[in-house]
Amino acid sequence: MLWKLLVEYLRPHRKLLAAVVVFQLAQSIASLYLPTLNADIIDEGVAKGNIGYILSLGGVMLGITLLQIVCAVIAVYFAAKAAMGVGRDLRDAIFTRVGEFSEQEVTKFGAPSLITRSTNDVQQVQQLVLMSATMLVTAPMLSIGGVIMAVRQDAQLSWLIAVAVPVLLVAVGLLTARMVPLFRKMQTRIDTVNRVLREQLTGIRVVRAFVREDIETERFARANADVTDTALRAGRLMALAFPVVMLVLNVSSVAVIWFGSFRIQDGSMQVGTLIAFLSYLLQILMSVMMATFMAVMIPRAAVSGDRIGEVLRTESSVRPPLHPISTTAAQDGRRGELEMRDVGFAYPGADQPVLSGISFTARAGQTTAIIGSTGAGKTTLVNLMPRLFDATEGSVRMNGVDVRELHPDLLWGHIGLVPQRPYLFSGTVRSNLLYGKPDATEDELWTALEIAQARDFVERMEEGLDAPISQGGTNVSGGQRQRLAIARALVKRPELYIFDDSFSSLDTGTDARLRQALKRSTAGATLVIIAQRVSSIVDADQILVLDDGRIVGRGTHRELLETSGTYREIVSSQLAAEETV
Repeated sequence: MLWKLLVEYLRPHRKLLAAVVVFQLAQSIASLYLPTLNADIIDEGVAKGNIGYILSLGGVMLGITLLQIVCAVIAVYFAAKAAMGVGRDLRDAIFTRVGEFSEQEVTKFGAPSLITRSTNDVQQVQQLVLMSATMLVTAPMLSIGGVIMAVRQDAQLSWLIAVAVPVLLVAVGLLTARMVPLFRKMQTRIDTVNRVLREQLTGIRVVRAFVREDIETERFARANADVTDTALRAGRLMALAFPVVMLVLNVSSVAVIWFGSFRIQDGSMQVGTLIAFLSYLLQILMSVMMATFMAVMIPRAAVSGDRIGEVLRTESSVRPPLHPISTTAAQDGRRGELEMRDVGFAYPGADQPVLSGISFTARAGQTTAIIGSTGAGKTTLVNLMPRLFDATEGSVRMNGVDVRELHPDLLWGHIGLVPQRPYLFSGTVRSNLLYGKPDATEDELWTALEIAQARDFVERMEEGLDAPISQGGTNVSGGQRQRLAIARALVKRPELYIFDDSFSSLDTGTDARLRQALKRSTAGATLVIIAQRVSSIVDADQILVLDDGRIVGRGTHRELLETSGTYREIVSSQLAAEETV
């Protein structure tokens, strides 16, 4: 998978890579030419005392060295630019694909793993691209060219190359084979550290409330120790690779000098030739060492490439239709109408469906409420309405059109959703409200805040609409966060409002005022309210009682008190006897 990724994402940077190849080629040719000039200086200049020859040839060598430096700097610059571009494109591709995922795919991978894949894994691939680009031509050119030039200098000593290079390759191959599973395990354990840390930061209040600091510290220490242990084992193998290379290199150098000294002694070889041969042998082994460095990086990058490819290959279970309907214009006057026809839903691998036989119609100008005990399937039902999941049975229809026939962006443009856990983005009150309608005026923002019963506390903030909001809205209370999330949906002015238990953090007085304001401001729109609290839905035009994934009651508040035992149980557990009449 790594090679497919590299081929695909290096294609836009092929001009940069071509420039890298050209400058590396020039650098390699210069490197191969220098030992021969050095041999000539020793044999023709030093041995014969020809100072002029030494100075002229030394000047040529100095010029070639300067050219090497310039070529190396330019090659590294272009290689770094290409590598950073690949990293940017990969992160963008992962972000785009994850943005297309439904809740099912996000749950499958998990947020910690997706974060690791878009940061650490991309960094590993990016580093491989940088090192490959800087050594792309140099290593093979120096090794192949070095062999040719060494044989030209003295063919009889070339058997040393034939021994040293295979020994080095076998040693490196054995080390690399042991590193691959360790790198794969390390990336998985980094996921675990991210998951544990994310859970502890998100649930810090729960941890402190139950005095679990010591246990959570121990839990993180175990995950951290697992990463450390794996990293140390991989690091030891990586550290062993370079001493092995240097051992082979130094033993080979000693062997060249040893056997070359006998040839110099009998007059069949000159000192300059021996020095040149030794230089070429070192170049060959250094190029093998560069290949070794690459071989050490490839296993980890290959693991990261597989993990990135897994994300990019995963298709969302909620796919845009091949031929989407381009409009949700109301059919037969059903503007904003939401209809479910015998809908069922089962999570992948589940023994039983979460929802079965759900059928109802929520019409414009009316409020449809859904109530039920915890685990009845209310939130799953909410996720089917804006097509965060696809129903496994039946159909969900918006304005008479099956939502699977609409492009998701078009569908979501007609829906205002306030989730059970309201989330605010880092920025300001204004930037969060504009999320639903970027071109909304300041009057529209204040009107939405007033309806959501949030105007008073926003006005009390020192900077008003420009007051800062931290990530997740942690600098405001739970009730304020809910009201801002409701205001964000109101700014959008959609055809269908979905409130998923969005009034639970409000006191009863604020809840009542908010419902009255909503009724006036959303006239003509369809309201669907999921609630745990009966007082939030007593005025609904239609109440659906959900139990064990099925609708067991349907009607107004008074009708259900007479016909639904499940509803009466819910009411009696919450309201005083005089409120049930």
